[in-house]
Amino acid sequence: MSQQEELKERLAELMAEHRDLDDAISALSLRAVPDMIQIQRLKKRKLQLRDEITKIESNLLPDIIA
Repeated sequence: MSQQEELKERLAELMAEHRDLDDAISALSLRAVPDMIQIQRLKKRKLQLRDEITKIESNLLPDIIA
């Protein structure tokens, strides 16, 4: 498997986890008494994932010299 294929696979995994966190945050928010500490932890993890996704996406795109 090439490095680019590995990056694409990792990117798909991260995006799936990011979507799952969205669902979990929504579910926790709908509770009668939301667990704000847990929601904050999930949001922090979601931001970490977003940073890693952005990093991988930039590695997959070829450098374009303007």
